Amino acid sequence: MIKMIFGKKSEEYIDLEDVEVEGLPEANMYLKVAELQRYDDLKEFAKYVYEGNILILDVSPISVDDIELERATNELKKIARDINGDIAGLDRHHFIITPTGVKIDRRKLRTF
Repeated sequence: MIKMIFGKKSEEYIDLEDVEVEGLPEANMYLKVAELQRYDDLKEFAKYVYEGNILILDVSPISVDDIELERATNELKKIARDINGDIAGLDRHHFIITPTGVKIDRRKLRTF
């Protein structure tokens, strides 16, 4: 199936890194997707959330090591508590971490 995205034909899957959008206004908050390659990378990702942004974090690269994964998960929970933000698992390998003032509603929206 071909879809029109930004005036161009595209396959069903769109790699957002390949989409260039110019002229967007500055925002008060950004959402970033990141991949945790090693525990030490958490410092940089924590900084992003401390600055008031939302982070979707893929922990699948470290998920083969249960101890490393638990350590990272505990640190992410601590970061969310420190800033009065929130954290939720999207699935086994993805977390969303929000900054101060942004809470995650865990109820799914469904249509009737």
